[in-house]
Amino acid sequence: MSTVINEADELYEMTNLYPSSTGLPMTVWVSPRGRARHGARIKVSTAHGPRMTIENTAVVRLQPSPRLIAGELSAGDQEYVFEWVVLNRDVLLDFWDGKIDGIGLAQRLRPLPKLPPIPGLTSRQRGEPPAGSRE
Repeated sequence: MSTVINEADELYEMTNLYPSSTGLPMTVWVSPRGRARHGARIKVSTAHGPRMTIENTAVVRLQPSPRLIAGELSAGDQEYVFEWVVLNRDVLLDFWDGKIDGIGLAQRLRPLPKLPPIPGLTSRQRGEPPAGSRE
C-alpha cells in the first residue's frame, strides 16, 4: 500500500514541461526531492509531442553529469536531453532541493535553440501552437 501512495505522491508533485517551453521534441517531468532516496533526476517521454504517460518514460540523472539510468531514448533524443540538462542543471537542482517553486522554475528555465525539423513530425507533436492561434 505504501508503494502506491509513494508513487501517487511522486506523480502529484511532478511538473510537466512541454516541447514549446523546453525546445526538446518531447515532454519532460521534473519534481522536487520530496521523500526520494535517490539523486536528482527527471523523467522524459519516449514519444515526441506534448504528452506523457508513465509507461513510456526514460529516467535521466542530473549529476554529476546527465546519464540515462532507466528506459530508452534514441541517440538523438538522448543528446538533446543531455544538452538541455546541462543548460538548466542549476535551476533543475534548485527545484529538486526545494529552493524554488514551479514559478521560479518556469522563470529560469532556458529552452534549447530551435531544433531542426524531424521528418514526419507534425507541429502538434513538436508542441507548437496551431497555425493561426494567438499563443
